[in-house]
Amino acid sequence: MNGIQHIRSVYFLGIGGIGMSALARYFISRNVSVSGYDKTETSLTKQLELEGMAIHYDENIELIDKSADLVIYTPAIPATHRELVYFQKENIPLLKRSDVLGMITENSFNICVAGTHGKTTTSAMIAHLLRATGYGANAFLGGIASNYDTNFWSSENDVCVVEADEYDRSFLKLSPDIAIITAMDPDHLDIYGTAEKMEEAFIDFTKRIRCKGILFSKYGLKRTGELVADQHQTYAARDESADIFAQNLQMNNGSYHFDCQMPGRTIAGLVLNMGGMHNLENAVAAIAVAARLNIAEEKIREAVASFRGVKRRFEYVVKNEQLVFIDDYAHHPEELRALINGAKDLFPAKKCTVIFQPHLFSRTKDLAEGFAEVLSIADETVLLPIYPARELPMPGVESEMILSKLTNAVHCIKDKNELPAWLESQQTELLILAGAGDIDTMVEPLKKILLNN
Repeated sequence: MNGIQHIRSVYFLGIGGIGMSALARYFISRNVSVSGYDKTETSLTKQLELEGMAIHYDENIELIDKSADLVIYTPAIPATHRELVYFQKENIPLLKRSDVLGMITENSFNICVAGTHGKTTTSAMIAHLLRATGYGANAFLGGIASNYDTNFWSSENDVCVVEADEYDRSFLKLSPDIAIITAMDPDHLDIYGTAEKMEEAFIDFTKRIRCKGILFSKYGLKRTGELVADQHQTYAARDESADIFAQNLQMNNGSYHFDCQMPGRTIAGLVLNMGGMHNLENAVAAIAVAARLNIAEEKIREAVASFRGVKRRFEYVVKNEQLVFIDDYAHHPEELRALINGAKDLFPAKKCTVIFQPHLFSRTKDLAEGFAEVLSIADETVLLPIYPARELPMPGVESEMILSKLTNAVHCIKDKNELPAWLESQQTELLILAGAGDIDTMVEPLKKILLNN
């Protein structure tokens, strides 16, 4: 671990981030003192506090741990942040999350899941399969696994399942033994500049796969021929041109029954109790990894069937004969396409309403056409203002950039807190809440209205 084992106290700048909180949980599991700052209190930061971490929400030097052995910060923290500036002046060791994750996994067997979308569910599926079958793995996830209500767990088996984040080129600090690439659609162009530069980063990621390692990539990815690995297999939901795919598929009440075809073998009788054809595709990749590790077929079947998903990934909030309410983190056009098409395939007779909160001014500006095209698949779209996250406003960039291009029924709501009043007057059949900002705070208020109605 190259010095990690000697650390006794760690301070996090941005502790409430989903990747940062997984690292914080790693250190607290090793009896290291953990404290930190975040901009806002959330249900996740409240849980971290219950687990023994001291967290504050004011940019205040008086509240920091000045004796910390290490400070870990997220790239989203502004360079002018007072606490960051203080640590820099005091020469206290400062590392990005990606550097620390690279150090932790330097000497372990690593299963690294990359992709502009699909990586959270796929990594959670793999980690669950390894945990539920008794194989064992340390998991660093970018979402909360519903089976365990956490984004981190440890194991005595020196194997790590890691969500490999392309933002800020973080995944180039990792050393995979097994790598998965789920998607390479344009995103984070504020970092990469062009789609081609982003694709090159994924190619560089594959160059980090260790000798005799294997790459599983989604079939049909652009520049597949440039991806590098000693062994390389492709996977797909149903496309038989891929090396690994699902066949004999049947849909039953929101679940998928299928066989998984792989080179030289078939695992039959699988059931995935999670909606969305994209999640079937994610499951195919996870099954391929489990098979690669020689886990028994019956154990794989049981683990796939018991997977309850990831919070805010095609998560059923309400599901009955009259009404389906789905909450999802989707914030990229291709994620929305998979989400909406998956829901409409499973519930074709229901009117589909999507409430969408765009995430980041830069992403909205770069992908407005794509958002409009995909959101128009729904029967109606409700648009909220852009959630800025780490960004300052950009002149002329607003939700209306998407709104003006939509071709379905449209509602524009200026404040998310107006949603309950709007929903009161609607006849809802299939409702989807989508976005990576703070739209998730509306899940419970909307659920209450829907069940009362």
